[in-house]
Amino acid sequence: MNFRAIALPIGRLLILISLLMILPAIADVFAKNADWQVFLVSALVLLTAGALTTIAFQGQRPPSNFREAIIFVNAAWFVFSLAGAIPLYGSELNISFTDAFFETASGLTTTGSTVLTGLDNMPPGILLWRALLQWIGGIGVVAIGIWLLPSLRVGGSQLFAMETSETANKPYGHVGPFIFRLLGLYAGLSLACVTLYVLCGMTLFEAIVHAMTTVSTGGFSTSDQSFGQFQGITVYWVATLFMLASSVPFLYLIRSIERRKAAYDVQIVLLLTIITVAAFGVFYFERYIVHDTPFHMFTLAVFNVVSVLSTTGYAANDYLQFGPAVIAIFFVLTFFGGCAGSTSGGFKMFRIAILLSHFRGLLQRMVRPHRVVETKYQGRRVSNSVLEGVFVFAVVYAGAFAAFSLVYMALGLDLQTALSASITALANVGPGVGDTIGPSGTFQSLPEIAKWFLAFEMILGRLEILGGILLLTPDFWRD
Repeated sequence: MNFRAIALPIGRLLILISLLMILPAIADVFAKNADWQVFLVSALVLLTAGALTTIAFQGQRPPSNFREAIIFVNAAWFVFSLAGAIPLYGSELNISFTDAFFETASGLTTTGSTVLTGLDNMPPGILLWRALLQWIGGIGVVAIGIWLLPSLRVGGSQLFAMETSETANKPYGHVGPFIFRLLGLYAGLSLACVTLYVLCGMTLFEAIVHAMTTVSTGGFSTSDQSFGQFQGITVYWVATLFMLASSVPFLYLIRSIERRKAAYDVQIVLLLTIITVAAFGVFYFERYIVHDTPFHMFTLAVFNVVSVLSTTGYAANDYLQFGPAVIAIFFVLTFFGGCAGSTSGGFKMFRIAILLSHFRGLLQRMVRPHRVVETKYQGRRVSNSVLEGVFVFAVVYAGAFAAFSLVYMALGLDLQTALSASITALANVGPGVGDTIGPSGTFQSLPEIAKWFLAFEMILGRLEILGGILLLTPDFWRD
């Protein structure tokens, strides 16, 4: 194994993150906040480390085999999280390195859980840095979902290998042209979101920050009230539109734009169906608690449902005050997530679609035992390897959720908080359920060791679990 080839792209990542720190430094200079010095010094240190690493390993081939790719992507998330935590730790926030790492890991994985309060009066550099972490993390998530996971056959994602492998079946002949289209789409969505947010009444700074955290389905905001700080209905529908757009496969968006027509996609249909059912369910119970106009209540119901299902994590109000039924709806939604190849986290809609198809086949065979029923996705037969991958992922997903829940309970968290914290980190959702880590709370009061476990679980969830667990198996390291 060529570990030196892994160090080269890590060095380049350090250079990238150091250059990004210039932006919040500039924001703090204009705001006359002393944290600009922290960002500048951090940038210089990381730039030096990245440049020396790049020079030392220049000429090494990039990770090209299974083990090197797995090691690289794990190392990249942890190194980026450690590097991004440096300015937060050295800033006037006066937080521990544990909190700084937690906040950075939450940002890069686009989870959106936070340990910070007083966002309304926080320096612009910190707010911009948190948003940048999520925006960069979002495009990294899309790249992993489209290029790496299918080739590694993680959790049934090899189903999409026909669209991402280096074969004639790839939608674009080489990696370069597709990356150009992907970056163009991501930047285009961000710019359009900024424009509409400004038209809805946000300041330019608020619009930039929220556009980056909307398109990345991250959920960091400029206020402790999240989206509750904004008045009017239009801004909620704009946010809902872009959260939805970022929850569908980016390949689907690119093809729809270029072909000027939208094709049928099982994932998207299932996503919209769940949103519709859940939104009307929340609205039904909400109208008995909240005294407001029906359309405004329905708007907030749709916004909150899309926010959780897309794993963005914005909150328009404390929807957990609507009763046990609504709490149950949002807790279940936390498990689902968006579509494969999007910035969303969670279990993913394509796996749910495959499991539903397989379950329907089992029911049909129970009625007619000799009937041959195939599990299908998009009208095509699902191979045994894909079906096996989905089942293995489902078992590991449930096992990881249960195991981390037990860890958090052992660390002193109550059952509700432990279960909610575990799934919100694993699915990269953001706010949990309950008074402590719900939409109106933060993760600040949790024990420090619990925050380290949560940060690790966030990264594990972004690597589709199996991508991280593989490092712990002896066979992985054997030649």
